[in-house]
Amino acid sequence: MNTEPGKVLKIAVLGASGRLGRLLMAEIIRRPDLELVAGVVRHDSVMLGADLGELADTSATGIEASVSMRDAADAADIVIDVSAPSASMAFARQISERGGPPLVCGVTGLDSEQMAALKEASRTTPVLYARNFSLGAAVMGWLAGEAARLLPSEQFDIEIVETHHRRKADAPSGTALAIGEAAAAARGLDLDAHAIFERPRQGSARPVGAIGFSAVRGGGSIGEHSALYLGAFEELEIRHRANDRFIFARGALEAGKWLHGREPGLYGIQDVLGLTR
Repeated sequence: MNTEPGKVLKIAVLGASGRLGRLLMAEIIRRPDLELVAGVVRHDSVMLGADLGELADTSATGIEASVSMRDAADAADIVIDVSAPSASMAFARQISERGGPPLVCGVTGLDSEQMAALKEASRTTPVLYARNFSLGAAVMGWLAGEAARLLPSEQFDIEIVETHHRRKADAPSGTALAIGEAAAAARGLDLDAHAIFERPRQGSARPVGAIGFSAVRGGGSIGEHSALYLGAFEELEIRHRANDRFIFARGALEAGKWLHGREPGLYGIQDVLGLTR
């Protein structure tokens, strides 16, 4: 990690009232090497003004949930953003103007304009963007790319299957897309040109080189992803299953500690693990 030994890292959380935001705050409060300094919520949130410790189901902290991104940035060594695409873009533009603080962003469903705002911010401050903070999922993405590189595209088709709870809004998941991007890059392909997200009932024969996606929604699944490499005579499956949302909070905090003190640039969760191809 890149944090000075003995230094207590001050962290602000954007999206403090969400499930992951609350888990993050609870873990920050629990750890002696971290300090929770701010939590930002929507201006219309019923949690506005609530004590952050109570939001996190821990003891009171004396810090109230706020709407001020600027105050959060002023107080923090690192900001972790698990809010929503529009709020994420607004904060990215703000740190572009002020040159910091470093940002860890885990917001999924960003469009091209919102991603451009993150990239612009990374010109002046370190930014780490991850669709999934699970360290295991990061390793899976790397393995998926390696398998795609080693297995010939004319012999092995790639299918990515993911399952999430019924309330998840985006499909396929950001993690599934990241796996697809890794596989496409390993084969020298543009994912946008080779991805299949929908198949009609008729005339849907699979083109060579296509990368297929299937999204299952229902129940309370935290998240499961499989990358399937399907050959005529053999098959390979790489699978990751999340059993507890705590892994996302832990991974985000490891990312924040790693990012602190880095040079400006856009990083990913695989950088934290030192995974390079």
